[in-house]
Amino acid sequence: MVLNTRHTGFVVLDLDKFINFYLGLGLKLISRMIEEGDYIDNLVGLNKVKLEWAKLSLPDGSLIELLQYHTHTELVEKNEIIQLPNRLGCSHIALTVDNIQKVIEYICKSGGSIKNSYQISPDGNVKVAYCYDMEGNILEIVENLKNI
Repeated sequence: MVLNTRHTGFVVLDLDKFINFYLGLGLKLISRMIEEGDYIDNLVGLNKVKLEWAKLSLPDGSLIELLQYHTHTELVEKNEIIQLPNRLGCSHIALTVDNIQKVIEYICKSGGSIKNSYQISPDGNVKVAYCYDMEGNILEIVENLKNI
């Protein structure tokens, strides 16, 4: 089922500040992008989202993804049962899987849930779904469609 950890994501208020912080720790900025439109709206389950993300590589090749929401910036109450994708702090853990449908079924059978069906990335390289574990933490499940 799960093949590896893809990245760990953190929602932050000031993306440039956090990029600089992690660069100072020895990470390398490998990509940065602004996303908006149907794909990101459907993936995170919010309407008219505009967010910016940066991926930084650790020396062992693992990744940290920093996300700054330019929309939906209101802070969330501490007692939310289901974690919202734009809350501050650790956003989600992304896992590469061999069969997204099987993993989604397993998560749901185990007491977790999924808000929207998986999405195919705009470049056609992956299927992606935001799922919730039994306590509402976000798991981004990713199946490679092409050898990338």
